[in-house]
Amino acid sequence: MTLVRWDPIRELASMEVDRLNRMFTDFYGGSFSRTWVPAVDVFENAAHEYVIKAELPEVKREDIAITFDNGVLTLSGERTSEVDTTRDNYHRIERQHGTFTRSFTLPASVDPARIEASYKDGVLTVRVPKREEARPKQIEIKE
Repeated sequence: MTLVRWDPIRELASMEVDRLNRMFTDFYGGSFSRTWVPAVDVFENAAHEYVIKAELPEVKREDIAITFDNGVLTLSGERTSEVDTTRDNYHRIERQHGTFTRSFTLPASVDPARIEASYKDGVLTVRVPKREEARPKQIEIKE
């Protein structure tokens, strides 16, 4: 796994941009932003594979696409509104609908031929195993 230096200034700037996006979305009633960003968890499990879990409630399996190209894993799809009513009928709109795209740069040590994905209860789980030669090995100490 590649180590990335934590940059608190970048984190603060990112939080400020998110805050501005929410402010404009609240002001314009959601029409300012046409995309939504699903929440994800990325971690490495005991089997030495990267696991990406994305929350995709009310997204159909056939509306999700997963691609791997040049070390970048991309999740994309669309969540459509189940009710076709006019904006005047709503009292509050907080859930976003539309297309989404999330991309993750993975290290060269992954094995793209063995990437697996499953979708259950609105959670997409993508498992990206490392190549055998990239996995940690126990070295025996000889006398």
